[in-house]
Amino acid sequence: MIGAPRSPGIHNEPFRAYLDVTEDDVHRLLDVTPSGLSDVDAAGRLALLGPNAPATDAPPNPWRVLFRQFTTPLVGILIFAAVVSLMTRQWTDASIVLGIVLVSAVLSFAQEWRAARAVAELKSRIAPKTRVLRDGAFRMAPSVSLVPGDRIALSAGSIVPADARVVVSKDVQVDEATLTGETFPVTKRLGPVGAQTPLGQCHNVLFAGTTIRSGAVEAVVVSTGGATELGRVASHLGADVGETDFEHGVRRFGILISQVMVVLVGVVFVLNVVTDKPPIESLLFAIAIAVGMAPEMLPAIVTITLSTGARRMAESGVIVRRLAAIENLGSMDVFCTDKTGTLTLGAVTLDSSPGPGGAPSTRSLRLAWLNARLQSGFPNALDEAVIAYGTTRGMVDTGVSKVDEIAYDFVRKRLGVVFSEGGERTLVVKGQFARVLDVCTHVRDGDRATVLDAARRASLTKAADAYAETGLRALGVASRTIEVATSYDAAVEVEMTFEGFLLFADPPKHDVVGVLADLARLGVSVKVITGDSRASAMHVATTLGIDVTNVLTSRDIQALSDADLRVAAERTTLFTEVDPNQKERIVLALRHNGHCVGYMGDGINDGPALHAADVGISVESAVDVAKASADFVLLRPDLAVLRAGIEEGRRTFANTLKYVYTTTSANFGNMLSMACASAVLPFLPLLAKQVLLNNFLSDVPAMTIAGDGVDDELVLRPRRWNVGEIRRFMIAFGATSSAFDMLAFTFLGVVVRANPETFRTGWFVESLLTELAIIFVIRTQRPMWRSRPSSPLLWTSAVVAVVAAALPYTPIAPALGLVPLPAWVLASLVGLSVSYALASEALKRRLWSSIERAHEKSHPSRVRGSRRHP
Repeated sequence: MIGAPRSPGIHNEPFRAYLDVTEDDVHRLLDVTPSGLSDVDAAGRLALLGPNAPATDAPPNPWRVLFRQFTTPLVGILIFAAVVSLMTRQWTDASIVLGIVLVSAVLSFAQEWRAARAVAELKSRIAPKTRVLRDGAFRMAPSVSLVPGDRIALSAGSIVPADARVVVSKDVQVDEATLTGETFPVTKRLGPVGAQTPLGQCHNVLFAGTTIRSGAVEAVVVSTGGATELGRVASHLGADVGETDFEHGVRRFGILISQVMVVLVGVVFVLNVVTDKPPIESLLFAIAIAVGMAPEMLPAIVTITLSTGARRMAESGVIVRRLAAIENLGSMDVFCTDKTGTLTLGAVTLDSSPGPGGAPSTRSLRLAWLNARLQSGFPNALDEAVIAYGTTRGMVDTGVSKVDEIAYDFVRKRLGVVFSEGGERTLVVKGQFARVLDVCTHVRDGDRATVLDAARRASLTKAADAYAETGLRALGVASRTIEVATSYDAAVEVEMTFEGFLLFADPPKHDVVGVLADLARLGVSVKVITGDSRASAMHVATTLGIDVTNVLTSRDIQALSDADLRVAAERTTLFTEVDPNQKERIVLALRHNGHCVGYMGDGINDGPALHAADVGISVESAVDVAKASADFVLLRPDLAVLRAGIEEGRRTFANTLKYVYTTTSANFGNMLSMACASAVLPFLPLLAKQVLLNNFLSDVPAMTIAGDGVDDELVLRPRRWNVGEIRRFMIAFGATSSAFDMLAFTFLGVVVRANPETFRTGWFVESLLTELAIIFVIRTQRPMWRSRPSSPLLWTSAVVAVVAAALPYTPIAPALGLVPLPAWVLASLVGLSVSYALASEALKRRLWSSIERAHEKSHPSRVRGSRRHP
């Protein structure tokens, strides 16, 4: 029943407001004509209603980024310390603590805001676009600019950009699993339904975020952004897409640090109170240790490092859609790809169009040319090659009119077009040779069609295999004359006549052999997963030197259980004739075996495998669903681009680990030393403000680690988060740091006989110098003098070292509790710091040697489920 009339105007209402009205009423209610909005009207609505994007995709807001700097637990601890200082009238201490908070927040904001803008700019380069009717003509426009009232046209492979009411539909099947969980596609058609119809039965509405699986459709946008059903769900549930292994590692690392910090702070506070030190000072000191122990710059450092890596990858032709996935790209050890466009040139050309007997067939070519020219689905390289080949040979469509189309799907693997010519209707199908032959009962023999018996069928199959063995991809073409009808579906694809072959050439890339060797050198094995025939795929693989000892076809995979497939997938490098579900099964089997799996795809049928992989990779020219499922988008389908991306991903991860190893090793050692010293000294070894200032100054060079150089050997093999290794580094280097701190204590207490102020000043200087030194030790597995650091890291470290040594002699020293040191004392502390660096260098070599031996002995498998952690 038609709903009660509603007033027309500009609305952004939920889809249910448009379920129970006719298509004409949809136009009336949205104040739009069937010819679409004008650019002026669309701009006005966009300004009024806002962009078509959920809140999670909103552009970065500087105020939000700045506010975030003050909402971390560590900043809360510092502010609490400042409040305690204010309550006890320690104005100077409170000012210093708040100053450190402010300066740290501003520095973090500057770096993070720059990173956020860079990432937003990169993402805008691959922002989805939609065909929209504006000023009476369809054209591509950014999906974010769509408004209610826009008329959009979608085809197979498109992701629906907004909730929209269907006004034209042809064989449309939509995958709505993202909203309803329904496995099978839903058919969409015209006509109103009840306003309270269940979501999965709303056949007249397209929902944002769902995928067009087949057919073509036009629809009028009714809801955008947060008003869509997807936006509503997202606002309630959040945009939780699971953790990558990188994010999981950071969280586990945070738990480790928190556990150590809680124990250490509790012990320190109790010891100080028991030894009759002032409770307030003891509390502030314990809080300062907590802050000093924690790598409070880690979130900012991670963001800066990843965004720096993303910018560098963009320069190499790799656009990062999800920053945290960069680590997975570096960790990838199995790469699955189709051959077209990656192993081959991707410039598909039609080599020839022989008839069933092998001679060139003008009739077969023209039928295939009309099929490609008249079809309205998502354009592809094969159709474009057919059109180009036929056009250059004088094919024309004069007197031909399209009647209907039977859309391609991945079960039939063929596409049908019905056209009218000379008063006669003809159905032409083209597609995978075997699937075309399945619906044929006759074969073209000159000017007539003869019965397709078993012997002739076997002969045609043998011919197709022979073509494939020469590297040509063979499609089939068939036709039949059909009766007049209002519309047609796949049921009419029967009793057809096989007209001939379409033979496509796509030669291997000239440099791909070298790139495959480079990937092997990086520890990445390549597996080819293709829908092409076994013979064709084997020809290309053999040409490129890929091992084809073990090959699995679609039928082989179908016969294997998941457990058997895991075994078979491990030793197989070539999978042929596979369907979309089998691609996903192969990826999941490899992941179950412990590999970090990358998958590269650009078609509608690649979506499930892209989502299942640890690293989803697509290309800029891919269909929407492929790009939306991918973590990375290559600006060109080239394995050399991917190789550069893998190397950059490993450099990015290596620089992140540098900060983690450096801060945990130095901070743990310093805090452990302070805990021990506070238990035996009659005074606090450092004041809270000195601990915080020390920590702040040591973080300044750490901010430049994102741009530091990475040694070649750190790029040669995949690396993963290993909390056990971090713990070993923290304990080993922390203990070494504490040992040298004890030497400094002994020197200051016994040799210098320092008073509390001199003791604190001496240890402040020594502690900061050793923290700077350890950066250059840990940043490389080589001897530190054989690995050149970046200029920013070198110069910021030098400046901070000078500041550390000079602070006691400046006018602000008294406010910081520092006093001038005798020259011989300062020189001795510098010498002690150099000795510490050399001792740490020797320890590093032993530690890395033991870690490498452990790796070689155990050959640990990859962490399962590395892309998503529940």
